[in-house]
Amino acid sequence: PLGRQHRRGDPIPPGAYHLVVSVMTCSSDGKVLLTLRSSKKHPYPALWEITAGSAVSGEDSKSAARRELLEETGIIADPKLVYTYSSSHGSGSIVDMYMLRMDISVSELTLQPGETEDAKWVTPEEFDEMAARGLITPPVVRRFGIYRKFI
Repeated sequence: PLGRQHRRGDPIPPGAYHLVVSVMTCSSDGKVLLTLRSSKKHPYPALWEITAGSAVSGEDSKSAARRELLEETGIIADPKLVYTYSSSHGSGSIVDMYMLRMDISVSELTLQPGETEDAKWVTPEEFDEMAARGLITPPVVRRFGIYRKFI
């Protein structure tokens, strides 16, 4: 924390980072929950992803992960949300990654209008096939290699 706020959309100053959280929800049989980004959302419209988003002012990493998961899917994660890894790709962001093990039907999800348009469970092999066809956002494809060892 730098003790100041940053307006979304403004360039991040050199040497500063913003906190991004990413949550991979996995079922007990090893499937991964993907959501379809809104076709109006940029970047990566109409591509599949896992839950992710930026922390807001005053929010810690785990709180941001819980909020994003609830907003995008309707899933209440606590206390099952487990921190797995942090990464930075020099993009002005630090990404804290979490895992959630939960068996829930897609029909039980509450998708966020303007954010997510659909959801489905996929096996790691189906994920790889979708990634090869360009159907999954590039940041999620990059992170999946890290997540894969936790599935």
